[in-house]
Amino acid sequence: MATITGIPAGWPADETAARAVQDALRDRVVLDETGPPPGAGPVTGIDVAYDDERDVVAAAAVVLDPATLDVVEEATAVGRVAFPYVPGLLAFREIPAVLGALEALRTDPGLVVCDGYGVAHPRRFGLASHLGVLTGLPTMGVAKNPFLFAEGELGPERGSTAPLLDGTEEVGRAVRTRARVKPVYVSVGHRVSLDNACAHALSLTPAYRQPETTRRADRLCRDALAAL
Repeated sequence: MATITGIPAGWPADETAARAVQDALRDRVVLDETGPPPGAGPVTGIDVAYDDERDVVAAAAVVLDPATLDVVEEATAVGRVAFPYVPGLLAFREIPAVLGALEALRTDPGLVVCDGYGVAHPRRFGLASHLGVLTGLPTMGVAKNPFLFAEGELGPERGSTAPLLDGTEEVGRAVRTRARVKPVYVSVGHRVSLDNACAHALSLTPAYRQPETTRRADRLCRDALAAL
């Protein structure tokens, strides 16, 4: 059964208030920790699904064993969409439900892998960074598509990487998880290095382009939405 979440008291209701929250929290992002290496502890995927007609969002958190990628525990939460759609502020739509799913877990989440961005964000504070600051957990983002930034040249083989650049600043990397298949886009969220985040992205993709964390969480949140 899914946890039912509400919109937290004082949650931003408009773009101005949300940007002020980003400004207040951004300096709390920790960028000088390496984070747990692949295989050293549990890894948790989160994802969300929307029902726009009912204004409902479902979030899923799926904890995997890092050695086998078997599911250790899973939890879901559903609630009202907490914020209107504004590019660059999607975390405000999703985080209340995501927090509900994470809080329902009995297992230590370990490293949290978000289907989205961390510091590879125009304000350097995407979902993975926002969630990391709020929870204190190490977080990283693995996105399906690039977001605004220039992508360096990427080789065709699995494991090839190329920087995502904002001017001369590297804000993330394109990572080829399957040979000659479109890459994913990895960025630091909180308390993990970019090198380590890329290593995790590869360890979580033994058979498919997307990490197993994202694949399992995507299916679970869609199932939770369909069950409402």
